[in-house]
Amino acid sequence: MNLLFCILEASKEQQSPFSPIILMLLLIVVFYFFMIRPQVKKQKDLNKYRAALQKGDKVVNTGGIYGKVDGVAEKYVMVDVDNNIKLKIDKNAILKDPSDLASKK
Repeated sequence: MNLLFCILEASKEQQSPFSPIILMLLLIVVFYFFMIRPQVKKQKDLNKYRAALQKGDKVVNTGGIYGKVDGVAEKYVMVDVDNNIKLKIDKNAILKDPSDLASKK
């Protein structure tokens, strides 16, 4: 039993004081490359898509309403949902049409 404590004490003395800091930095780098960076890229692509909306594009909003773009303004989009039914939707609520995403695969 004393031998085990001696080994543990010896290993504590050899450990670098910077190892917890290096471990923390490594963890931050992993989080950045696997979680933060892909999300930022996805958000940039979505903003680019919203800025390039044109009349006739198929879209779906965050509420799940599908339609075609009938008109585009700076802050909102007029979406034709059905025959002569048009909705004024904020551009931030527009998502890509999932059928377009499925056809790319």
